[in-house]
Amino acid sequence: MNMAKILRYKWPLLLFIVILFYPLIVGGSNYYIIIVNMVAIYAIASLALNLLTGYGGQVSVGHAGFLSIGAYTAAIFSTKLGMPFWIALPISGVVTGIIGFLIGIPAVRLKGHFLAVATLGFGVSIPLIAMKWDKLTGGFAGISVLKPALFSTSFSFFYLVVFATVFLVWIIYNIINSSMGRAFIAIRESEIAATVMGINVPFYKAIMFSVSAFITGLAGGLYVFMVGFISPNDFTVTTSFLILAMIIVGGLASLPGSILGAALMTLLPYMTDKWIGVTNTVIGLVMGLVIIFLPNGLISILQRKKKTSTSSSHSVNPMKGGERNANV
Repeated sequence: MNMAKILRYKWPLLLFIVILFYPLIVGGSNYYIIIVNMVAIYAIASLALNLLTGYGGQVSVGHAGFLSIGAYTAAIFSTKLGMPFWIALPISGVVTGIIGFLIGIPAVRLKGHFLAVATLGFGVSIPLIAMKWDKLTGGFAGISVLKPALFSTSFSFFYLVVFATVFLVWIIYNIINSSMGRAFIAIRESEIAATVMGINVPFYKAIMFSVSAFITGLAGGLYVFMVGFISPNDFTVTTSFLILAMIIVGGLASLPGSILGAALMTLLPYMTDKWIGVTNTVIGLVMGLVIIFLPNGLISILQRKKKTSTSSSHSVNPMKGGERNANV
């Protein structure tokens, strides 16, 4: 077995071992465990947006609104209706998915920057609605949520979030490789060509928004159960731009790129919080450098290395080739 094949199986196994024992590696520190939990939650949101924007070609600048809806839905069903965690979390995704479908119906007529502005308006309106609808959402006071008994510690919640992330990556991967995913990609490449091929473009656009919103709503539900609180200021329009930056920095139409971008853009604020006002500057600088030097995102670095290792493994040694010819 050559080196390329060894590395192919070695790195996933090593990553699995690190994740499995991560709480022990950091000494059970709640701070470092919560950071990784936040990375995983934002990775889910960025994966959902990449499904819509990277694979479907529909630009959205309002995904923070879906995060907020998912978080509020989980909080309301858990606290005011007394539903257990196992029911409140899936409902947060279902309610957000339904709203995403309703948003997608009028959005199917929009393209490019017109769609971006429409989704931006949606993202801006959700925090305002949450503030005004105080009888349901608690207004500025927000809603406090009890953590599920089985996952009351950051240690146990870590494994829940990791499992949810892996499971949703598997779901999105299967969607992309299904007939639905191929329809999404066809619409991204050319709506006219997709229509000629018999694809119901308005229907699939609405489905894109619904599926993406459903997954993002689950991320919002996980967030509120981890933090134990949700308020209108938790997910603002800045969050929408941050999630969009994650998929651009990581790589459009790439699942590993979504996770990589989410990890980088989530960790940067923690790394620069010692210097006031530096965080946004660093995030902007990173985005600018990636767009200029790596237009396909950070994932392109790994793809180049993979291509290099593959080409080198398939190259023929001239001496060995000469020996074979001589033997023949």
